[in-house]
Amino acid sequence: MSRAEGFVGQRLQVLPYTVQRAALRRPGTRQLLVTACGVYPRAAGHGFTRDAGTPETVLLICSAGRGWVSAGGDLSPISSGQAVLLPPGPPHAYGADPTDPWTIWWLHLAGSAVPDLLAAARVSTAARVLMVGDIRQTVGLIDTIIDRTERDSTEHSLLGAAGAAWHVVALLAADHGRQSVKDSPIEAAVTYLRDHVAASVSVAALARRAGLSPSHFAARFRQEVGTTVGAFRTDLRMAAARHLLDTTTTPVADIAAAVGYPDAFYFSRRFRAVHGCTATAYRQQSKG
Repeated sequence: MSRAEGFVGQRLQVLPYTVQRAALRRPGTRQLLVTACGVYPRAAGHGFTRDAGTPETVLLICSAGRGWVSAGGDLSPISSGQAVLLPPGPPHAYGADPTDPWTIWWLHLAGSAVPDLLAAARVSTAARVLMVGDIRQTVGLIDTIIDRTERDSTEHSLLGAAGAAWHVVALLAADHGRQSVKDSPIEAAVTYLRDHVAASVSVAALARRAGLSPSHFAARFRQEVGTTVGAFRTDLRMAAARHLLDTTTTPVADIAAAVGYPDAFYFSRRFRAVHGCTATAYRQQSKG
């Protein structure tokens, strides 16, 4: 017999509806509000089914053991170091593995910013299983959220919980993007571009390294990295130029050559287009 809660060492907080309603009208928490949160350690027999779904987004993070999630007709096994985002609306169910029950950290999220956060994590109307880049950091943030909501439900505590929740989802979205590149033929090209910022290499040459046609490579690169090869290379070169401008007294023309622009005038035009000022003016700006 599965059960939704009642586990040794569990922590569980649910905001009263009246508190939720007031918080969703205030600046800060109207963008993102943690309506419920908790952790169930080694939750043997854990299981929960929502035949009508839920109006909030549900985030589950497994830090130990194993479990499963059923959504959209798919049954997905979940193991330590993985997270699941369940969008509002569709029915879903989840539970612990009977032989190696999970430790599950969870959040329910509401607010006007949630759709954009889901889009960043590439979640639409179906559940999304994500890899957690740093499980200790992530559960530490959720622990902070639980601490805040256990303390009280004042505006300050709810705002602090919302900030930590934003951090959690943003990290998951960023880690998911990096994982997509890591597990694809694009990884070699991205690594090469990072390691050879000044090199002049064509899309065709990068495609050969990845074992793809130029058109397929360009499409895959844009899909997985989020930008074109040319824009990504420009971003790398400009980051390298800023570093040299900030940390050395090297002449601008020499910096241009060092980051892949032998024509200093062309470098100056590109730098101004990206930064809105010349490299010399950038160097003279107060920073820190």
